[in-house]
Amino acid sequence: MPSVQERPGAESAVINQTDRPSVAVIGLGYVGLPLAVEFAEAGHSVIGLDVDDRKVNSINDRQSYIPDVPSEEIASLAEAGRLSASTDFSRLADVDAIIIAVPTPLRKTKDPDVSYIVAAAEQIQKYLRKGQTIVLESTTYPGTTEELLLPMFEEGGLKVGEDFHLAFSPERVDPGNKSYATRNITKIVGGVTPACTESVVKLYSGAIENIHAVSSARVAETAKLLENTFRAVNIGLVNELALMCHYLDVDVWEVIDAAATKPFGFMKHTPGPGIGGHCIPLDPFYLSWKARLAGFDPKFIALAGEVNSRMPEHVTRLLADGLNDDGKAVHGSRILVLGVAYKKNVGDMRESPAIEIIQSLRAKGARIAYNDPYVPVMDLDGWRAESAPMDAESLASYDAVLLITDHSDYKWDDILPHARLFVDTRNVTRGKEDLPKRLVKL
Repeated sequence: MPSVQERPGAESAVINQTDRPSVAVIGLGYVGLPLAVEFAEAGHSVIGLDVDDRKVNSINDRQSYIPDVPSEEIASLAEAGRLSASTDFSRLADVDAIIIAVPTPLRKTKDPDVSYIVAAAEQIQKYLRKGQTIVLESTTYPGTTEELLLPMFEEGGLKVGEDFHLAFSPERVDPGNKSYATRNITKIVGGVTPACTESVVKLYSGAIENIHAVSSARVAETAKLLENTFRAVNIGLVNELALMCHYLDVDVWEVIDAAATKPFGFMKHTPGPGIGGHCIPLDPFYLSWKARLAGFDPKFIALAGEVNSRMPEHVTRLLADGLNDDGKAVHGSRILVLGVAYKKNVGDMRESPAIEIIQSLRAKGARIAYNDPYVPVMDLDGWRAESAPMDAESLASYDAVLLITDHSDYKWDDILPHARLFVDTRNVTRGKEDLPKRLVKL
């Protein structure tokens, strides 16, 4: 049984609102690093913990690897002694609050992989002491905080709500968003006990502008999944509409724009080549997996996932049909893919539909190149390529140009006139339909 660590003089597990408790953030990715910076900016002493030496060394060298976090900000906080990083998890014993922000992928069977959460919890378990507050931010299934973490942390004899506090507070990071960042996105907090909620609200209130407390960790976990399931289902709806309109010979983009003129009862979503990122493609499966364990089969969520997963295949077929109309086969054709990140203006390729589309086209014998100003090099199962140049001569040399991610850096008036065949999955050719020599739209 793990021994209980106790800090001399630690009499209460409640964080005093006037304090600036020291904070450890486990996981220094797109969620953890911005959060660590916000706490450090608010005057907290912050240690970032990660198993990746490159991330740790980068922070300690005053260099950021997250576009939303400037290196100058890292350097300023590090020089002030408020931000550092380490691979030494024994540092957990020295802090007042611990925040878990590790990845939560899906297994190939579409069930949750919480191994990163478990690994972080095992480290916390070694060094947990009276007076600490622990928050899980990683997206996960309802019940994880109470069913998985709580038994581990109480195993050493400490009592939740009295000796330590435990809560779930979902991350809501939107990489590349210039209007909403960690500090001004409302923070949901749900504790295992009311005292836990109170403590975590106090913890976050110094670094985050708005806090929304809910009655339990389970409610907070489910709310996070609802947010992204809402997106996935609505994207699935318009993606199916796009598939339908293709057969009906109707412009889906014009249909959506017309519907969006209604000032109530309609929220505009747009179709695309597939869904990507760490949240929207994954989170609905966390929710549906847990629901099935409880005896409920959520058919609506599964159907949306099925529709969204068909979009890369549909895009590949559109490209093949466009080449066929030019008397060309996919095999041997030179194709330039524009944008391989999962969303515009970021360099994150996680779950990007570009991956499946490129792999499918290469399997059919296409000669693929890509351009992405945010992804200078990519490696897919041993296929390594560098972002290709895009001058008029090189654009004209491709049999087709396929748009996946519509980065703001792309100047369409300079690109479209040189494309022999342009496959538009993002409606960037609206009002410019006559610029490419041939155009195929989603």
